[in-house]
Amino acid sequence: MPPSARLALMGTLELDLHGAAVRVPSSAQRLLAFTALRRRPLARGYVAGQLWLDSTGDRAAASLRSALWRLHRAAGDVVWASAREVGLSPWVEVDVDAIGAAAHAVLAGERAHPGDVAALTVSGDLLPDWYDEWIAVDRERLRQLRVHALEALCERWTAERRFGEALEAGLAAVQVEPLRESAHRALIGMHLAEGNVVEAVRQYETCKRLMARELGVRPSRLMVGLLDGAAPRARRRLGTA
Repeated sequence: MPPSARLALMGTLELDLHGAAVRVPSSAQRLLAFTALRRRPLARGYVAGQLWLDSTGDRAAASLRSALWRLHRAAGDVVWASAREVGLSPWVEVDVDAIGAAAHAVLAGERAHPGDVAALTVSGDLLPDWYDEWIAVDRERLRQLRVHALEALCERWTAERRFGEALEAGLAAVQVEPLRESAHRALIGMHLAEGNVVEAVRQYETCKRLMARELGVRPSRLMVGLLDGAAPRARRRLGTA
């Protein structure tokens, strides 16, 4: 039976093998993360070229061999290698996979399970302290996928009057992407559906300040329109009365 391993990429890279934490050498971490995010056999030349962009082909290939040796020494066969290809072993569980699967299930209209919600509301970002171009693309893709799913959950649970869960999903969406107006709109809609006009106004004003400070823009008419019929006092506070 193959060994069990769990790899976390949200926040910091952490590898757990047989229930024990494994210290992955820094020289091998990028290889482990790269193969984990691709989840398919990859040509050795492609991997070497992507991870060691500033090196010649021979030097990049040598760096790949060194990283594979160091990773195998620390964690066994979590990454397999042949003469032509490398890839993450299928028995390694990756937290990013769980997040992606949960998001796609929610967006497909499937019922959300507690594990899905836990995966989507996890704090942190995908290896935020890494600045490689390839990780930036994966980070943005995962961020957008998460926030779309969290907004969908917030709106779905609001319609089902499951306000506590809707609040959790909406707050998580705003945390993932604080400048995303649609995430704030989902929260405002939830507060209004629950009858909490003051909370809706407070969320609007939070969003308005963020957008003005960070982007120099105002909320859209669509967002202001959410509160048009809420209450005269709320409208006066917004300057829309």
